[in-house]
Amino acid sequence: MGVCLSAQIKAESPYNTGLNSKYGSTDGNYLGSTNDKVSGNSVPQTPRSEGEILQSSNLKSFTLSELKTATRNFRPDSVLGEGGFGSVFKGWIDENSLTATKPGTGIVIAVKRLNQDGIQGHREWLAEVNYLGQLSHPHLVRLIGFCLEDEHRLLVYEFMPRGSLENHLFRRGSYFQPLSWSLRLKVALDAARGLAFLHSAETKVIYRDFKTSNILLDSNYNAKLSDFGLAKDGPTGDKSHVSTRVMGTYGYAAPEYLATGHLTSKSDVYSFGVVLLEMLSGKRAVDKNRPSGQHSLVEWGKPFLANKRKIFRVLDTRLEGQYSTDDAYKVANLALRCLSIDSKFRPNMDEVVTTLEQLQVPNANEGNQNLCRVRRRSADVSRGYQNPSVNGSRARRRSADDFSRMETPSTYPRPSASPLYT
Repeated sequence: MGVCLSAQIKAESPYNTGLNSKYGSTDGNYLGSTNDKVSGNSVPQTPRSEGEILQSSNLKSFTLSELKTATRNFRPDSVLGEGGFGSVFKGWIDENSLTATKPGTGIVIAVKRLNQDGIQGHREWLAEVNYLGQLSHPHLVRLIGFCLEDEHRLLVYEFMPRGSLENHLFRRGSYFQPLSWSLRLKVALDAARGLAFLHSAETKVIYRDFKTSNILLDSNYNAKLSDFGLAKDGPTGDKSHVSTRVMGTYGYAAPEYLATGHLTSKSDVYSFGVVLLEMLSGKRAVDKNRPSGQHSLVEWGKPFLANKRKIFRVLDTRLEGQYSTDDAYKVANLALRCLSIDSKFRPNMDEVVTTLEQLQVPNANEGNQNLCRVRRRSADVSRGYQNPSVNGSRARRRSADDFSRMETPSTYPRPSASPLYT
């Protein structure tokens, strides 16, 4: 099956989840279960029309006028991010009535205005309403409401102040300090819990577009999955997979999915492995600016993951001194298992959650108080480093932990690699 690259992600229309009520925690607190399972019986999945989806969702229907007021008429200086889907604007609404309020009052929201590009854009918009309108979990971004008015399609989300994981891993600058080892493990666990919930027997949803730009962080670095435009109901009955056109983002899609169009929850597990490798290395999944042979992070990095003496070649140098070799090897081995060519050798997301729970550092978002002494440092320490103390200990680069209570600008998701479809 040939793979073409496109400037925009294209989506299908069977957004047919049979769920008819909210699931998971409604108070924003983690439920505490490794599996992130919820009570209640699974409802058979049946086709749902657009009208049924909109009527059954637990969302507020906004008018275009209301959202213009909330975003100050979509002013350019309110833009949080832009991408192939359109633009995301910052806005304000009253916490109780959800009506538009003046800037600086009420609660902050993120308003996604989709490009008016016909049926495909509408299908992705409808998929978000379908899934996020019914699913509730601490590690899924909350969708507050939507607007469907003439050709206008908008979605209203909770505001995630620290933006995407992509920015914190790959962007440089004072506002995006490198995430510490402990925070990376925390974010990985949060995202894994979100996927495990989607894959659970009660939910049976395949996310299909797991990548760093779709993982958003709140003020405490709690991670939540966003953008369900490509999500799809998982197989039912005795079926082992869902057959579908190949869609997603280049560099993250599982090899068997690319080859056959057969989609399973293990396809998401492979994508999780790619993201885990990005978090270990601080490198993008695909980067044609890297030397020949290193354009694909997975192809270049996998051979080093199984060797305890070679994993340092993959690890982000900005993390030096923050982890033990044993812990780094355990995370690398987990990534390697997720990236298995044969999907049956990949763990399920419940297993991933269990492994990551065992590696967590207490109070990850409160700063690293006991960092190991850094063995190697770049010669350039003139910016972003603390001054050496009087006892001569070496300076360490400030990480995001040190800035956990500082306000930072938010940049919302944009395509992090070339979307693909056939």
